Amino acid sequence: MFATATRNFVEEVDHGGLLIPVSSLNDTIAVLTVVVKRKRPWFWQKPKYIPTDFNLNDLLTGDTPIKPVVIETDFIKYNGMYGDNIQANMDTNFVHPSVQSNLSLEGKESSKLQSYFGGLKKEEVDVQKLLRDSKDRILDMSHSLVQQTKEKRRRVFGIVKERIVTSQPCSVIEEVQQGGQCGAGLDFCGPKNPKVSLKENGSLSKDSNVTMEIPIHTTIAYSLIELEIKHNGRYELCLMSDTTGGFEVDGPAWKGMFGVSEAPADASENSHLRQVLDQLRDHFHLLSALPVTTRSSLLQQITKIMEDRGAVASLQSVLEQKHLDMKPGLDDVAATESQKQTIQVILDLLDQLVQTEQYTPALAALYLIASALDELTYDCLAVLRMCCSSAVLQALELLVQCISGEGQMPLSSTGLAALTQDVYEKTEHLFASSNVSLKRDGDMVKTEINQQPGHLPVVLCIAVTGLASLAH
Repeated sequence: MFATATRNFVEEVDHGGLLIPVSSLNDTIAVLTVVVKRKRPWFWQKPKYIPTDFNLNDLLTGDTPIKPVVIETDFIKYNGMYGDNIQANMDTNFVHPSVQSNLSLEGKESSKLQSYFGGLKKEEVDVQKLLRDSKDRILDMSHSLVQQTKEKRRRVFGIVKERIVTSQPCSVIEEVQQGGQCGAGLDFCGPKNPKVSLKENGSLSKDSNVTMEIPIHTTIAYSLIELEIKHNGRYELCLMSDTTGGFEVDGPAWKGMFGVSEAPADASENSHLRQVLDQLRDHFHLLSALPVTTRSSLLQQITKIMEDRGAVASLQSVLEQKHLDMKPGLDDVAATESQKQTIQVILDLLDQLVQTEQYTPALAALYLIASALDELTYDCLAVLRMCCSSAVLQALELLVQCISGEGQMPLSSTGLAALTQDVYEKTEHLFASSNVSLKRDGDMVKTEINQQPGHLPVVLCIAVTGLASLAH
């Protein structure tokens, strides 16, 4: 809840900027707190930030601490509400010479997350004074935190230069309402037997309302100055946003996993998208080749996880640990017991493949999908979840091919029949929330990637193609 609320806040007030949402109320973040930035495998993934129990003075040699000048100003007053409503119906009939059955399902769900942060303040370090105070200061390279961080690649030290804090007690409230009905009928008919009918109806409802009270002076977001650290412990502050820190002992820059790289400066958006999807094609084919029951179960469980973006982040984290040959600890992820159970079901489905050649590539492919889903906006994730039926996903996959290809296709094309007026409107909204325009022109649908779209078109197209591969 808290992590989702702070992430939504940052998306609203500083989308694409330097603010980093606080992911846990247990994190103590003050100015000059040392935060470890860990670069992620895929180029579209935001780095992971790990606050430590130390501040800059704890790592410096000498007895004279740096005393920063902190400027406090009013920031904004913020109250946000995010939610979605879903209603679905399904009727299925099965006919056999001696048996006729029918099944009807109806489900309704609404969720709402309200963040009452109220008036927020900004605390900002006087960077010019910090720059003067840092001159000729040396880090203790024998410090355990320095040693442990330096030994791992893709780790960078940053210090908190500003933070957004609450100025009054506030709260985050999550409300979830779920309801469903199920009706089934089974008829036995034979040439010499009378007709026998069995009917059953059931309903299920579940409501939850959780309120989290947040105390005054709680940090909800912060930004960093990265450190470029020399062999001898001298360091420089990276003052420009496009300048990154690191240890001089690091060696060659890490280029990422699976040979997928960012777009060259002269590449068009759709040509780069096409290149990325081509490079990831084997992952999608692997998912399509999984046993039908495994694919169906994975799609069902991932759709469940998509109900809460915090749970998506937890799934992504667990799959990343598993991919790095680390034993994932579900006790450490920020998720409800129900969400942990769903994540465990996904892990169990993967474990069924351990003795086959499909296991390692299937793990990489699922990690890919979870990483893409985790980068989507709240709005985009909610709409995509409403489109997770097999027919709609196949239609969305065709539109992805259109975006990365010629940019237009007939609405009468085979596979687009699922785009009824209601579904089309959802689809239009889905792509618009990822900086892709979708327009009707007579019998044609035209797609266009907006200018300076960031990574959103790429991650949406990866998520759609991955989910569609499970729905094939």
